[in-house]
Parts: sequence; structure tokens; C-alpha cells
Amino acid sequence: MLIEIADLEIRPVDFREEYSPGVIDLGEEVRQRSPLLAEGRADLVEEHHGKHKVVQDIRLKGKLGTSLEVACARCLDPVVHEVERSFDLLYRPIGTDSGHAELSVTDAEAEIGYYAGQGLLLEDALREQVLLALPLKTICRDDCKGLCPHCGKNLNETQCSCVDEVEDPRWSALKEIRTKLNQ
Repeated sequence: MLIEIADLEIRPVDFREEYSPGVIDLGEEVRQRSPLLAEGRADLVEEHHGKHKVVQDIRLKGKLGTSLEVACARCLDPVVHEVERSFDLLYRPIGTDSGHAELSVTDAEAEIGYYAGQGLLLEDALREQVLLALPLKTICRDDCKGLCPHCGKNLNETQCSCVDEVEDPRWSALKEIRTKLNQ
């Protein structure tokens, strides 16, 4: 759904959208298990920059919900995340802030996104919010043992018979020298 500036100049745009799994690309590591439901409102916010310059920002306010599946970072088993998130976002036309000297960014300015052209794709804003709702590292449980680095068995399910200490062949020449010195 494209939220266009021309429509927002007339009136705010209410949205209630449902996206089936696979419609929004969340990347290879995230699988959407249920439809993504999003509802809210888009408003036009006019900012005056100087005497004659008016910047048209888009404000998105709403909520979303879906169910996602991500692989555990240790054992690669699937982990389900129920995502329920409210958002209040501000998007400014790309290039509006260019040309200014390097200044420190305030917390409020760090929360501003940018759009190009005559509007904003709602799907892009929703993708960002869904991915931000996920933890940086997903673990299936606190005591997850992960995979054996040698044979690849899931150590939560079975114990492997691998030797813990595997010698690096690059050190073999030094080991031979130490053996000769000890004789």
C-alpha cells in the first residue's frame, strides 16, 4: 500500500491491512507463520524550516501483530516469536536534511525515517518494525547446549562421542620440536 502525500493533503489515511506469509520479505532467517495484521493512521505533518521552506513529513501511528519463526543461534531449532507492537513513526522526504554541516543528532532526530518520491510504502515501514521486534540473538532456552562443533549433533538431544580437544595441525611442527627438546 502506497501512502501518497497527495492523499494526505486532503485528509488522513486510515489503514487496516493483512499480509499473508511471504508477501513482505523479512529475509532468509525469519519465517512468517501467520498473517501480519496492521492497522493505524497516516497523517501529514508540515514542518517549517526557515521562512519559506515547508517540509511534508508522514506520521504513521498504529499497531501490528504476527507470529514469526527464527532459528536458535546455538542449536538451529526453530523458535516461535509472537510479535505485538505499537508504533508511532515519522518519515521525512529524503534529502531534506542534506547540506547541513555535521551536527550531533538528538534522540528525536534519530527516530526519523526517510521516504523517496511522492509517498511511503507501508510494507517497508512494517518490515522494519517486525525486524526490530525480534531479539538480536534468538536462543531456544537458557541452557541450550548447541551443536557439536565437530560432528554437528544437537547436544540438547544426544551426547556425541567426539573428543573435546582436537589438535590444530598447524601446531604439529612445534610439538615435534618440544618432543625433541624433552628427550
